[in-house]
Amino acid sequence: MSHLASPATFIGADAQLAADISTQLESVERRLYEVTEQTRKLPDTTSKHLLAAGGKRARPNLLLLTARLGEADRDEIIDAAVAVELIHLASLYHDDVMDDAPVRRGAPAAHEVWGNSVAILTGDLLFSKASGVTAKLGPEAVRVQAETFERLVLGQLNEFAGPPEDTDAVEHYIQVLADKTGSLIATSAQFGVMFSQADQALAEPVRIFGERVGIAFQLADDIIDLTTTSSVSGKTPGTDLRERVPTLPVLYARAAAADGDVVAAEVVELLDGDLSSDDSLETARAALAAHPVTARARAEAARWADDAKAALAPLPEGLVKESLFTFADSVVSRSA
Repeated sequence: MSHLASPATFIGADAQLAADISTQLESVERRLYEVTEQTRKLPDTTSKHLLAAGGKRARPNLLLLTARLGEADRDEIIDAAVAVELIHLASLYHDDVMDDAPVRRGAPAAHEVWGNSVAILTGDLLFSKASGVTAKLGPEAVRVQAETFERLVLGQLNEFAGPPEDTDAVEHYIQVLADKTGSLIATSAQFGVMFSQADQALAEPVRIFGERVGIAFQLADDIIDLTTTSSVSGKTPGTDLRERVPTLPVLYARAAAADGDVVAAEVVELLDGDLSSDDSLETARAALAAHPVTARARAEAARWADDAKAALAPLPEGLVKESLFTFADSVVSRSA
């Protein structure tokens, strides 16, 4: 099985809470392997490829945490955590094909091993498995999952299409992140309340929290792509730049260049050049990372995390709320 991140990474230092969630995560992990089991060797191997590569299990962690606003030991909680992680895993197979990313979680991306077609079909297979698990949770869960899946796809499509004419590029990008990343993290937080029989009035605050944390999470990824080595992050540094992904530091750099920032204009010239060689990519990456726009983007990630915490005002004071605050802080302070 994969190595799980310590729950304390996400939920603070309470030893008992961390131990309880860790135990539940072990159940989630077992169920993930059971659900992805296939009788034929190829789909069985490909389905477990990214599962075995590890990951933080951030979405199940969040779901198991918000479930503690109600009865966290209900069987539905484990199924819901499995469903959201399957959706996330499925999306990674597709993302890596579209991004032509060679590495995921320190392992070769699935399309590098089996080709694009197998990777895409494996993602589809995992989506179908997620739907099967969600169906057991009832029609409301199916409705929420369907809306989440729609947002995931629209986020990817809108990222591919780029901002419409006369649309602010940064606003467009934030909406892409809200759909592509925030929607599933929001659903994870919401499911924890829905299936723990907690006060259902808390479902919307934690959903908003999750979406804003998701935006902060992806903005932090933008920074990690620029500033962290592959041995730490499991991704090749500068991958987003090579794939011409308009991340927030890049958007800020272009705006600064348009406003007359000479250094930013030099950075943009590097970004728009041939980045096929590792040397040219590293030169562009280092130049962008050193420019103040990257620090500005880091501050924007922190602002979204603060906005996420503000959404939790209706929650009762206590360990769950404190831990959600820690969760929000952790997504922007991480290095991988």
